[in-house]
Amino acid sequence: MSGTFEIKAVVREEHGKGASRRLRREQKVPAVIYGGTDKPQSLSLELRELVKALENEAFYSHVLDVKIGDNTEKAIIMDLQRHPATGVPMHIDFERVSKSTIIHKRIPLHFINEEVVAKTGANIQHVASEVEVTCSADNLPEFIEVDVAKLTAGSVIHLSELDLPEGVTLVELNKGESHDAPVVSVVSANAGADEAEEETEEASE
Repeated sequence: MSGTFEIKAVVREEHGKGASRRLRREQKVPAVIYGGTDKPQSLSLELRELVKALENEAFYSHVLDVKIGDNTEKAIIMDLQRHPATGVPMHIDFERVSKSTIIHKRIPLHFINEEVVAKTGANIQHVASEVEVTCSADNLPEFIEVDVAKLTAGSVIHLSELDLPEGVTLVELNKGESHDAPVVSVVSANAGADEAEEETEEASE
């Protein structure tokens, strides 16, 4: 995990839907931080600052520095609510963590060397774009890399084949072998055309 993200917050005293609506009219986002030994605390964030931070994929999977006045809390994003039509952030939940806190978090997958497969004329099919991991906050990865360079038509990479950082496990695999789902597969470039041709032939019979 690289880099540090800081987000500034202000303690808010007013609660309820009316107070939240007023905050949003002022271009602010209601938030809450909880966990650890301290009580939950209601906060507000500047909408513009939050939107800018959310443009970086790594912001979602990092331990953040939530700066509240002169105090800084280590936390992760637990929930982010957006407006269903505009996508504007409406509310965000943070959970306090320490280096040793064991957390569950969804982490993005980064597929590399796809151009190698493309040169063979095969097509890559992404089955998953992220995975849920369990690890200490100190070991939380920014992303998990999936190298597809050696894949050929008919090949599949499953969860159990991912190269995980030390101290990181997959939530699904902790449930048993039957949860070893595919992550990415490679099919022949002709596969789609063959299927379409078969469907056409069946329809004409």
